[in-house]
Formats: sequence, structure tokens, C-alpha cells
Amino acid sequence: MPLRNFPAGVKAFALQVYTRPKDKRVLRETHVAFTGTPQHHYHDDDKIILVTDPFSSNTFYYEFFTKDISFVEEVGTTVTLDGEALPIMRLWVKKKSIGVRCTPFVVADTTQR
Repeated sequence: MPLRNFPAGVKAFALQVYTRPKDKRVLRETHVAFTGTPQHHYHDDDKIILVTDPFSSNTFYYEFFTKDISFVEEVGTTVTLDGEALPIMRLWVKKKSIGVRCTPFVVADTTQR
């Protein structure tokens, strides 16, 4: 059974302004890039959710503290056949920060009888 409409109710929001690093080589040494569609965390304003492929039936998302994000790049926009558009962003997260990777799944018995 595919996961439909994940994530439900995508809301647009403005990310805080980040200054471009002077040297991207230094950024690559101290940060890791994650790409996806950002969303507000459902109950914690200090966190952000990054959905890797919001229109896929087999997706997962990351959860980061906003204080650990040093730079954000706009990569592009993805559009469904129905015309729904979502921004794709690259978040540069500080190394050694704590993040959560969550993979939703349907609980099912895998044994065959």
C-alpha cells in the first residue's frame, strides 16, 4: 500500500536569510549538504523537516535544528502533473549536529502462509 499525500498539507514559509560563505571549500569541510523540500516542524519552531522526495510513494524525511543550518541554496522546483509546485532546497548542516532520519512504512506481516 503506497503512502499517499505524504507530506499532507504542505505550507509555504520563508527560511531565514543566510549569508553566502566566502569559501565553499571551507563549507564542505565543516558541513554536510542535504537536499529536499523544507517544511515547518509540526510542533517545534526550532526544528525544520526536509522531505527528500515529497511526491514519491516511498520517501523519508530529515529533521534538523534550525541553529545547525548555516547556509541554504535554492536548487529548483518540482511540479506534479496537477500543477502543484514545491521548492527544492539544499541545506548545509554543521557536522556533528544531531539529526533524525525518519522512514514511514506500512506495518504488515511478511510471512507467507
